[in-house]
Amino acid sequence: MTALPPPTGEPLAVEDPGTPPVPPGVGGAQDWQRLSPRMLLVHPVRALMSMLVPLVLVSIGANQGDNGVGLWFVVVGGVLALVFGVLAWFFTRYRFTPEQLQLRTGVLSRKVLTAPLDRIRSVDLESTPIHRVLGLTKAKVGTGVDSTQIELDGLTRDQAAALRVYLLQRSAAADVEATDPAAGQEPGEEAHGARAGSASRRGQDTELARIDWGWLRYAPFSLSSLVVVAGAFGVLAQFGDELPVDETEVAQQAWGWVAAQAVAVLVAGVAVVVVLGWVVLSTASYVLNWWNLRLVREAGGKIRTTRGLLTTRSQTIEETKVRGVRMTEQFLLRFVRGAELTALATGVGGEGTARLLPPAPRRVVQEVGHALLDEDGPLTMTLTGHGPRARRRIHVSRQWGTLVLAVLVAVPTWWLDVGWFGTWPWWLPFAVLVGLGLLNAVVAEQAWRNLGHALTDRHLVVQTGALIRTREVLERAGVIGWVVHQGLFQRRLGLADLTATTAAGPERVVAPNIPLGLALDLADATTPGMLEGWRA
Repeated sequence: MTALPPPTGEPLAVEDPGTPPVPPGVGGAQDWQRLSPRMLLVHPVRALMSMLVPLVLVSIGANQGDNGVGLWFVVVGGVLALVFGVLAWFFTRYRFTPEQLQLRTGVLSRKVLTAPLDRIRSVDLESTPIHRVLGLTKAKVGTGVDSTQIELDGLTRDQAAALRVYLLQRSAAADVEATDPAAGQEPGEEAHGARAGSASRRGQDTELARIDWGWLRYAPFSLSSLVVVAGAFGVLAQFGDELPVDETEVAQQAWGWVAAQAVAVLVAGVAVVVVLGWVVLSTASYVLNWWNLRLVREAGGKIRTTRGLLTTRSQTIEETKVRGVRMTEQFLLRFVRGAELTALATGVGGEGTARLLPPAPRRVVQEVGHALLDEDGPLTMTLTGHGPRARRRIHVSRQWGTLVLAVLVAVPTWWLDVGWFGTWPWWLPFAVLVGLGLLNAVVAEQAWRNLGHALTDRHLVVQTGALIRTREVLERAGVIGWVVHQGLFQRRLGLADLTATTAAGPERVVAPNIPLGLALDLADATTPGMLEGWRA
């Protein structure tokens, strides 16, 4: 999207009768449209909440002198927040021209965001609790050029639904015209164009997945849940330091009784609390984010995901822009045969990824992934390993950290005879060397066992990772280039990191520590002719 200076009011061209008409109630190309007046109840509250923390801090600082100045700061700041919230609605307008969607915003600094109608790649709908109470929806329109999106915050539900259909139909019509054989195709796009035609011929919606509440058992096995629990305990600890426990005789007696018990009982109690907190928080987060999940392949070749309990989200991407998928198996999820699914696509923001399934049975993830890929096997097939030299390279690189940490411990222990927590025993560096060395050896072995690649008729498959195992499946037509990188130690072992560059996802898929000859053969087989003359 492009930021332009405010328009000067030039007349607009007449719409092409061959293009889909702008849906009723959404606005037309004749003049600028305002969003729903119900947003007058949303903007002031939102502005007040954004200024709440600064106002409280200023109020506390000003009231140190007991002169009442802090109260005036709060009153004046609150009034200004409400005024700017109301003005935000008056100064926000949008319109459709025959070629563009334009959004004009700003109270003090004015700007216009534009998106070509034939380049729109995603239309996401989002409704917070206050939006749902007022019957409103926020539409986020993206072109896929960068992470910038045009946000129409304040459409009614019917307007947002009609707008989503209109914009995606307009974009799809432009893509069909661009891939017409008479107009010509870019090299390497024949297979992708055939897939686009196949998707456009589907006559009805197909549900690929729906939330199954039996999947809740996978929620506690997500590593991100442990981070949430740790943060919650950190907050509680901060408040706990402020509690007057030392001043309460009953609390002192209770603590004396607890301290007199076996240490094992105390450790077990803490472990139970942590596990229960982990289960409760992870389950609650799972429900809030994935409530009423539906993954649908719509008629015309659109993939739509809807989910959310308090804040509902609807994300739509064109199937022709999906270049592959990523199946992620975190360390704990692997024990219960669970996995997550992410789409690698162009036009879905800066990261180029869209989460499709939460932690769910691996079998379900594989079935849905194959349905999206229109090919069976990439997520279940046996991969080609990278050989013993890769194994040696991974093990050696993992142990560098072990040596560095052992040296850092040995210096204060042996030469300075002091540690950060007092004098350390002479054997501590050896314990670090052996313990951490064994741990890194286990991790390195897992990384090597998980490492592999494969090639199907239509896709390149690469698997990597130790604690978090990921299998990335990239459409061969989506590979736009190759990078072969060799470090100093890799050259001695005849290994290389092979990178397939693409416009989707993180814009690259890396097969690390692959034998050089095998890397060149894989690249040449994936995109025949692209490396012609490179071997020489």
